[in-house]
Amino acid sequence: MDSPGGGAALPNREKALAVAELSGQGHGLSDLLGAAGLARPGYYYALSHPKAPTRPELRARVTEIFGRLPNGVGHRQVAMELRAVDGVRIADKTVLRMTDEMGLSCGIRRETDRHGHGSYRGKVGETFENVIGRDFAADGPWQKMGTDVTEFNCGFGRANLAPACDFGSREIVAWSVSERPDLAQQEEMLAMLVAAKPEGAAPVLHSDMGWQHRHASYVAKLRENGFVQSMSRKGNCIDNGATEQVFGHIKDEFFRGRDWSDFESFKRDLEAYIQHWNHVRRQVRLKGLTPVEFRDQALRETA
Repeated sequence: MDSPGGGAALPNREKALAVAELSGQGHGLSDLLGAAGLARPGYYYALSHPKAPTRPELRARVTEIFGRLPNGVGHRQVAMELRAVDGVRIADKTVLRMTDEMGLSCGIRRETDRHGHGSYRGKVGETFENVIGRDFAADGPWQKMGTDVTEFNCGFGRANLAPACDFGSREIVAWSVSERPDLAQQEEMLAMLVAAKPEGAAPVLHSDMGWQHRHASYVAKLRENGFVQSMSRKGNCIDNGATEQVFGHIKDEFFRGRDWSDFESFKRDLEAYIQHWNHVRRQVRLKGLTPVEFRDQALRETA
């Protein structure tokens, strides 16, 4: 008996339950068992032996971890947290089975009509070559970074996030949340970024060709503080794919399905999520560490 959607075959327990229900409606048991591909002994065994829940002692903890974000977290996030914090030996697939049994589903990312903030205004200011060249891999923190502006449409109007993302540690190192994607927003983000930069670091900061990133004061601030600028080609968001990926996670985990009535509450909640991203959210690419844990570990090893 195949699944109704044409996917994988149903487990014997579900087949037996379906047969039992249909047999009570006047259908012959032998015909139903033949259609389901079940032997009579197997049918009675499946009815009398309901499947036990997977790792029931962990269900409360799984629910707690899943509920940290409004849209839930994925099964790999739950598994990494159980291993790192609780010391539980458990595979990702086991946690996935648990969340399926518990009805916990983290919605997958969905395409939207608007992907970001369009900031290209023609040839204004200085431009730079694409130093990154889509090679986002970094051996450690403060080597390669990316920035951009993304827009959120809310009940109160529009809000904009301008972060600086470290490609090595995956940390959102600096950010500014503003109602307008103006130069003042970039100046606030840059001040935070410069203050956080370790002495002697000379990271590449990649961006698109937006007017803010070519403004004389923006360029001068980076140059004075040891940053190397890199820019995507015009109209090619894939060149800044690592930053766009962070935006995708933010929209999926924090923003989707929610709304705010005023800018200040939105800003407060978004900045709380950024703290969650940096200090709580474990990542497979970081071998189960949080961005801050990875950054601190890497800097200690190179000290």
